[in-house]
Amino acid sequence: MTTLRDALRRLVAELRAEGIDSPEVDARLLTGAAAGLTAQDMVLEPDRMLLPAQLARLEVYRQRRLAHEPVSRILGRREFYGRTFEIDGSTLDPRPDTETLVETVLEIADKAGWRERPIRILDVGTGSGAILVTLLAELPLASGIATDVSDQALEMAARNAERLGVADRATFALRRSLEGVEGSFDLLVSNPPYIPSGEIELLSREVKDFDPRAALDGGDDGLAIYRELARGLVRAVPAGWAVVEIGAGQARDVVDIFKAAAGGRLKTVVIRRDLGNHERCVAIETHKVLMTH
Repeated sequence: MTTLRDALRRLVAELRAEGIDSPEVDARLLTGAAAGLTAQDMVLEPDRMLLPAQLARLEVYRQRRLAHEPVSRILGRREFYGRTFEIDGSTLDPRPDTETLVETVLEIADKAGWRERPIRILDVGTGSGAILVTLLAELPLASGIATDVSDQALEMAARNAERLGVADRATFALRRSLEGVEGSFDLLVSNPPYIPSGEIELLSREVKDFDPRAALDGGDDGLAIYRELARGLVRAVPAGWAVVEIGAGQARDVVDIFKAAAGGRLKTVVIRRDLGNHERCVAIETHKVLMTH
């Protein structure tokens, strides 16, 4: 028989030998999930004997993690902004860096009074729905539309919206960029694909082998979707905000793309950094141009 302590120690050693980041954390999460134990159980009962079925489940998890599949994908869930989201192979794995976008929006919401009045949100390329669902949960008077090019991703996002209690204020539509999206919005948000096509193979195995290619590939220079969004921005958001996640070194290019497309309709541009001090999102305010005679 194998104890919890022994199984955990062995898995940590194997993950470390494979060069996996945070082997202790990963081993504890996988072992706990395989055994159906809480974090408290694992601390209090290190000498608990694992049953054959638990060991078999852990062996499957072990092999998948040693192949560099992320823990979140193995377990089918990811924590994001204090909530648990289901994920699968059709969706980008939402990461803590993207919480910078959410925090930026909520700062704007406080200044614009969005907590006290209904607003409409458009989330382009929603994936698991992490951004839209989080914003609807934080802004209880808001409603939103989420788009994606994957039916399977939209189904996952809708399940997350239902489970987290915001489904009555969310709509999901199969669309690319702003194509076929009607009406106007107070806020556009997006974490689009922004990796240059030629750089995808340079990413970690956890990303390039397990995130869907469509959620990574931003075209030759990584900026293709920003150009698409910029072309329709002032129609979709005539007087409001667009907040988009960006990749390393892309902030100025993204701002220039939106400025060129929107002309004099841009009122404010803000670039925000994440906790690692990397430029992570661009926030752009649009406004209506008053006609003069």
